[in-house]
Amino acid sequence: MNPTDRSLIYQYLKRYQQDPTSRVFAPLAEAYRKAGLPQDAADIAREGLSLHPNFMGGRVALARALSDLKKYDEVIRELQAVVREVPDNLIAQRLLGESHLMLGHLNEALEAYKMLLYFNPHDEEALRLVQELETKAYDQGDLVVHTDELPPSDSDFEVKSIGRILQDSPDERRADWIQKVELLQELLLRVEHNR
Repeated sequence: MNPTDRSLIYQYLKRYQQDPTSRVFAPLAEAYRKAGLPQDAADIAREGLSLHPNFMGGRVALARALSDLKKYDEVIRELQAVVREVPDNLIAQRLLGESHLMLGHLNEALEAYKMLLYFNPHDEEALRLVQELETKAYDQGDLVVHTDELPPSDSDFEVKSIGRILQDSPDERRADWIQKVELLQELLLRVEHNR
C-alpha cells in the first residue's frame, strides 16, 4: 500500500471512529478499495449501509468493491436501486453495464450503456459499446428492428417519374413535400407513442 493510500485511509478511519453514524463510510470504503483491499471496502460499506440504507453513494461504494471481488450478481442488485433513484449516476450506469457484460446479460448491458450515453452523449466509449452490443444483439436475434407496414397504395405517397417531377411547378412540389413531411411527422408520433 502506498503512503498516500495509507494516509487517506487513516484520515477517513479516524473520522469514522469518531462518528460511526456518519456517511464517511463511503469514502473510507473507496479508499480501502483503491488501496487493493476490496473485502475491507465491502465490509465497511455494508456496515455503513446498515445505518444509511438509502445513501446511494454508499451503495455505489459497495458495488465498486463487489466488482473488484468479481461478485457481479451482487453489484447488479446494489446498483438497480441506485439507477432507479438516480438514473444520471454515470458511475453506477457504467458499472451496471460492465457487470451485466461480465455475466453475459447482453440486453441488460445494452440498456445500461444506452442510459449512460443518454446522460453523457459525448462518451465515446459508451457509444462504441452501444454500437457493438446492438450489432451483437441483432446478429443473435435478441434485437429486432420493427418497421411499420408500408402505407396502402391509395395513400398520399405517389411514385412519380423524374420527368414528371421536373414538370411540376415549384408550388406543387412544395405542397407535395409539406404533405410528405406531415405524414412522416404523424408516423413518428405513432412510433413514439407505441414505445
